[in-house]
Amino acid sequence: MSPVGINTTPLLVELSAQELRRRLTEALAIYVEAMDYPKGTEFHRAPMWTEHTHRPGWRAVAAVLPAGDDPATATETETMVGIAYGYRGAPHQWWHQQVREGMYRSGADERRIHEVLGDYFELTELHVSREAQGHRTGEALLRKLLEGRTESHVLLSTPEVEDEDNRAWRLYRRLGFTDVVRHFTFTGDNRPFAVLGRLLPLPSDGAENAHSPG
Repeated sequence: MSPVGINTTPLLVELSAQELRRRLTEALAIYVEAMDYPKGTEFHRAPMWTEHTHRPGWRAVAAVLPAGDDPATATETETMVGIAYGYRGAPHQWWHQQVREGMYRSGADERRIHEVLGDYFELTELHVSREAQGHRTGEALLRKLLEGRTESHVLLSTPEVEDEDNRAWRLYRRLGFTDVVRHFTFTGDNRPFAVLGRLLPLPSDGAENAHSPG
């Protein structure tokens, strides 16, 4: 991946399912780096990401650096430096079932679980390469991805970090995401994760309007 200049602001492009499948190697490289997974994880995740493109409400947005100086002439030679995608949550999905179990174990009753899991967009992945960070690219990707969504709220999971001290946590808190489940271990990953959520739509850029889901 080409290094990103300090003054370079990536462009946002919406990806069709076919485009994401074609550029899956690029997207998964960003994902593995951002999540600090061991090399080779991408081969196990590729089928899952491909399957996700068939789910109702699926949408993906990428951050790219155009090959030339003129963004209007950007071609397939763009370098991908960020990826975000998600889809409408549903009871038969693995993540939905895991979160439901996590909420139940944390003491949530059926009413609360239904409020949170009854109508949501799952922000499945949001990652920016290390070289491209510092331009609010993650926020731009998130806003673009959630633009015009009809679900009542959005949910996501992110690894727990001490004092919530990383870019992802600061972004989610700044945009009003609140706790749904904390210190939850998903099947297949031994790190503790937090599940966060907020009502949709997002506040306009610069506004403060934090709401918990449900």
